[in-house]
Amino acid sequence: MEPIELDRNPNPSEGQEQVEVEKGKPIVVILVGAPGSGKSTFCDDIIRVSTRPWVRICQDTIGNGKAGTRTQCLMSASGALREGKSVFIDRCNIDREQRLDFVRLGGPEVEKHAVVLDLPVQTCISRSVKRTNHEGNLEGEKAAKVVNKMLQKKEYPKLVEGYDRITCCQDEKGVQDAINAYAALGSLDTLPTGYFGPRVLEGKVQLGIERFFKKVVPAQLKGSELNAHESYSLNQVAKEKDSSPLQQGDSCTPSNHARKDSQDHEMGMPTGATALDGVSTLAFPSISTADFQFNLEKASDIIVEKVGDFVNKVDNARLVLVDLSHGSKILSLVRTKAEKKKIDSKKFFTFVGDITRLFTIGGLRCHVIANAANWRLKPGGGGVNAAIFKASGPSLETATKERAVSLDPGKALVVPLPSDSPLFSKEGVTHVIHVLGPNMNPQRPNCLDNDYVEGCKVLREAYSSLFEGFATILSTQRGLVKESDGNSLNSQDQKAKRDGLHEWKKNKKSKGSIKELQHSGSQSNKRNDNQDHTDSRRATRAWSSWAQALYHIAINPEPHEHVLQILDDVVVLNDVYPKAKRHLLVLARAEEGLDCLADVRAQHLQLLKTMHAIGLKWAEKYLNENESLAFRLGYHSVPSMRQLHMHVISQDFDSKHLKNKKHWNSFNSPFFRDSVDVIEEVSKHGKATVKDDDSFLDMELRCNRCQSAHPNIPRLKTHISSCQAPFPANLLENNRLVFASGKEG
Repeated sequence: MEPIELDRNPNPSEGQEQVEVEKGKPIVVILVGAPGSGKSTFCDDIIRVSTRPWVRICQDTIGNGKAGTRTQCLMSASGALREGKSVFIDRCNIDREQRLDFVRLGGPEVEKHAVVLDLPVQTCISRSVKRTNHEGNLEGEKAAKVVNKMLQKKEYPKLVEGYDRITCCQDEKGVQDAINAYAALGSLDTLPTGYFGPRVLEGKVQLGIERFFKKVVPAQLKGSELNAHESYSLNQVAKEKDSSPLQQGDSCTPSNHARKDSQDHEMGMPTGATALDGVSTLAFPSISTADFQFNLEKASDIIVEKVGDFVNKVDNARLVLVDLSHGSKILSLVRTKAEKKKIDSKKFFTFVGDITRLFTIGGLRCHVIANAANWRLKPGGGGVNAAIFKASGPSLETATKERAVSLDPGKALVVPLPSDSPLFSKEGVTHVIHVLGPNMNPQRPNCLDNDYVEGCKVLREAYSSLFEGFATILSTQRGLVKESDGNSLNSQDQKAKRDGLHEWKKNKKSKGSIKELQHSGSQSNKRNDNQDHTDSRRATRAWSSWAQALYHIAINPEPHEHVLQILDDVVVLNDVYPKAKRHLLVLARAEEGLDCLADVRAQHLQLLKTMHAIGLKWAEKYLNENESLAFRLGYHSVPSMRQLHMHVISQDFDSKHLKNKKHWNSFNSPFFRDSVDVIEEVSKHGKATVKDDDSFLDMELRCNRCQSAHPNIPRLKTHISSCQAPFPANLLENNRLVFASGKEG
């Protein structure tokens, strides 16, 4: 295949902002959190990947890199909003008075959001004390005192202050889900309004700093909603729990909220099990009990039986039984029987809502949803099947046809949801699992005519197939299914069962898909056998939707504007947020499962050499245009985005997108592995050494030439723009740096 050269702007920062596109309402996101809660990182992580134009307004740097005033922040934010950009207000905004003027920005034509980074006080203090070269010079012992004093004045935002949306994050999973939600917003997209996240209680008394370091937690508060740093009256807790109204996005559970009436009894979502919970989740309807008229008592027994089997074999995953109607008998039966079986309510609960809008309406993030399909795997009919096909758009039907043309009772079909599906982009659903149960409706094909012996057998098979299909998805996300238990769903004997799981009537296309699925599973297990402790620890990561952008480009590169070259084995594209004048990515187009450097083995050696050779050609192209440049080719030890990719980056680091210590050290510490070293290690040892120690990213800022230390990024950038010192000797060895012909160092 001849390489495809695309005539694209080689520098995405040039001319990128001149493209005129239709815009939705700008958003002002007011961050609320103490020093050390991660506000700046939150902004940077979103701006780095979002297609929506964002501006970060930071009071610590608003005055030409120095601390400024609230007025300066307001003026800068107003200017950005007039340009149609959305804005992050990166200040502590710890009480209502500090936030008041920012909520008024832009009038009704601007959406007002608050994101509360309500992390434990010990986390904020620990981060603040340890950090160096902070933009606002808030570090060390001084930072600990400031955090402690500030949190005593903390006042949580309320919707009545004028916010369209409030998101509360009380742990790292919550923060990451909030980042994912905002990073996925395009220019025309919006987020549902209301309050999302765990309900917080007012009137807390912040522990003094001395008591905090002893982590004093009254014994009688164990199991309550209070963090370790919160001291609270039990009478006040009970009073507020009984009187606090449930706002949009709230969850209610038997153990944490008094139920208002019998209808509210139907929703059993645990506290905090909302959009800000990163646990992989399967939402499923009751199979065969609506259109196929299966007896509810018998169906509920089977659901609880199969749910119990599944949740005992998995970690970091949960199941949600969903029904659209209040007063649902199946939900009531299942919930009662699950409580009697003592099934962990964090791993399984019931939910009243539309299965196609669980996130945007209910605030519940579900990565996988089950469809009560018909045997033809076609849209139409009524109920869940029609709703899911309609909400998914035509891409689900197309993806389903590529895998199968029909489905037998008791079987399931896993279909990865294409990224252009509205369910993917708006709801965060990555997979749909079609499942077909038994039919007791004489108006439908293959009626069992009240043969409940056969019917119960088929229904058990249907739920087993459904949950095992979910397990295959978890195993591709690596590490979410237990491997220590010999009876685990991820063990070799269960793998053989999964391979024979999908017994549908196949066309030629679906046969190829099955073969690919089986090959992928065997390759995954093979990698697990070979990985050492460090690799297995790293493998627990599950890739969020925005982090899979490179994976989708590898599969279908043609439509993407940043792509420069397409070959059989690799794709070359400009980094969307370059950290230097020239910054390219050479992206592997290998089979699914080659996500990062830790996945590389001896069989990938030729691919690594090809990627290196292509990277050299592009470096030489740019060196012919500018001889003053020098290039380095290599990999991040633990990348932020899925799919193996090599960076080709010029060593000037002259870019507005290089903003913080993490950006710098990811290319100028042992965290960055030179391509020539990786090739040599894989050739000799069958795998590369991965430097995954987070401390590399927290190293002090040092010039990549003379190794002088600098307190912050602006000072470092000023220095490297004029530094003419030779590069360190270790970089000049083994061709780690690429220069113009006849020039070195």
